[in-house]
Amino acid sequence: MSGPGGGDGVRRGLVLGAGGVLGFTWMVGALRALEDEEGFDARDVEVCVGTSAGSILAALLGCGVGVDVTLRHQQGIPLPADPDISWNYDSDSGGALPPRPGLGLGSPRLLATVARHPLRLPPMAAMSAVLPRGRRSLRPLHRMIEHVSATLPRADDGSAWPTGPRAWIVAMDYGTGTRAAFGRPGEPAASLADAVTASCAIPGWYEPVLVDGRPYVDGGALSPTSLDLLAGLGLDEVYVLAPMISFAYDRPRSPVALAERRWRRVVTRRVLAEAAGVRDGGTEVTLLGPGPEDLAAIGANLMDPRRRAAVLRTALRTSAEALRRADDPTRADRPGRRRSSAAADDARTGVTRGMAGR
Repeated sequence: MSGPGGGDGVRRGLVLGAGGVLGFTWMVGALRALEDEEGFDARDVEVCVGTSAGSILAALLGCGVGVDVTLRHQQGIPLPADPDISWNYDSDSGGALPPRPGLGLGSPRLLATVARHPLRLPPMAAMSAVLPRGRRSLRPLHRMIEHVSATLPRADDGSAWPTGPRAWIVAMDYGTGTRAAFGRPGEPAASLADAVTASCAIPGWYEPVLVDGRPYVDGGALSPTSLDLLAGLGLDEVYVLAPMISFAYDRPRSPVALAERRWRRVVTRRVLAEAAGVRDGGTEVTLLGPGPEDLAAIGANLMDPRRRAAVLRTALRTSAEALRRADDPTRADRPGRRRSSAAADDARTGVTRGMAGR
């Protein structure tokens, strides 16, 4: 590694979004392709924003675990010298379906806030208040992050937090509906393991995570990426890997998959709006999301670990193809990386690259 920002003098940011078990797998393949095609190490970005599944990958990068290591671990072929990632992808997330729901509302206090200010929160955040409180534990994830982060240098108070890259881990306060970006200056203090498990606590699925006595849940309830956190930082370029967005779609027959694709369109519009805000500050933004082939591999349930191998194989190929096509100066719809300003579809490769340039 050459240090934050990389050795080429370019100040980069990285955003890793929400997306469940298969979203994490897709991001590993897409991020490996991004490193290969763009020629930089993801550990050299200046700041990495991670939400839900993306928070796990952001924490690994911040702890010095390279994408190649995570890729080999996903493939089940780690090298003897690789850092130990104590995680079983097929069982430690708890399975493809949530446990039997508990009784009562997930957050009566948040519901009261929604009732007083019905337009203040996004629909997913408002809905999370009425879902039953999740019952599945994230203890396996907490143990894994504790294990990986044990190598981080400790501050005088005994705390440890990634600095290369800086990791901002996004969760939602389950009482107030406010966003917390743990690791960001001025935000609530938390251990890395607590922050990541809080960010991954899907409402109605996993138990809320207490940080300093306050319950937190999945940051994806507020935004699938929280890309807007990088506005105004003066970064040269930001790369966004967002498993929940798409610009080109498959044609599933399952009613559940069809509903998921409709929701995906809503999510995509939100992320595009966040990208526009970052772009307006003079930062180039590249958006990557699953396309038709990726969506076919993912299916209807982003929490189904049985599809991991197919999702990973597809993401490695389609992401590389999309990035190469995005850089092809002969394409009429690609006038140049820094001049391009609109998200564009690439249905053949299955991954979309959207640019927001100066």
